[in-house]
Amino acid sequence: MRPDGEITRGTTNPGRLRRVDRWITQAQRAVLLDDQRPLVVDLGFGASPVTTVELYRRIRAVAPRAEVVGLEIDQERVSLACRRLASLRAGGDELPGLSFEVGGFELPVPRRPALVRAFNVLRQYPEERAWAAWSRLRSGLADGGVLVEGTCDEIGRRAVWITLPKNDKHHTMALVTFSTRLASLDRPSDLAERLPKTLIHRNVPGEPVHQFLKDLDRAWDRAAPYSAFGPRQRWQVAVADLSATWPVLRHPPYGGPRRWRLGEVTLPWSALAPRNAPTPPDAVR
Repeated sequence: MRPDGEITRGTTNPGRLRRVDRWITQAQRAVLLDDQRPLVVDLGFGASPVTTVELYRRIRAVAPRAEVVGLEIDQERVSLACRRLASLRAGGDELPGLSFEVGGFELPVPRRPALVRAFNVLRQYPEERAWAAWSRLRSGLADGGVLVEGTCDEIGRRAVWITLPKNDKHHTMALVTFSTRLASLDRPSDLAERLPKTLIHRNVPGEPVHQFLKDLDRAWDRAAPYSAFGPRQRWQVAVADLSATWPVLRHPPYGGPRRWRLGEVTLPWSALAPRNAPTPPDAVR
């Protein structure tokens, strides 16, 4: 059976997905620890397996028996990844539980995964295909599992992702996270170019995400006096200010000063969901 999906450009770099990996291993820790041997899927790992290997190492530090499967539609990319894995193992790095397979949105893995990371995959699709991919991927998750889908720049300085739970087993909701390297940030609305497919075309007047970014810029401007203490302090003040009018998450594990210091801000998906979305994802709150 032909894998479900289209081949991506495959561009990747070491450390490119460090921001979302930090979110996965910290904010989604309960998901990873819900099973003694959780399965994690890295969907569309690209022309190099480097970010899948990085994800594996980071997750294993939290869940030592976790298994990670990198999926790609392109057989050549999978073959290259398998050769790279064999080389690492030949060099003494055993990497137990890491593998690479051909596959797409159908998730052809041995059992339902606890978590799927799909980064820089859906931006090339029409918006309606992105909604459909959300539904299919979430339907393939284990009970309590999550899909983390998003986009970042080429070296991982700016990223936006959406965390979509299969259900409310862990008492969570669908979330949107904006993450940036604060030292290189000019204005928060610069993150607009990294919005996932379901939001990128909705950054127009009248849509919640447009108003949110506009208000975040205003809060950033008001926090300008704090730039004397560095961009991290300015960002924290701006996000705290913004939380007076937007439902910014203020408490661990998803929000609060410790996460804001990382250049993050997270809100419920419902606060930024597009108006009149063509096919609202089922059960996303």
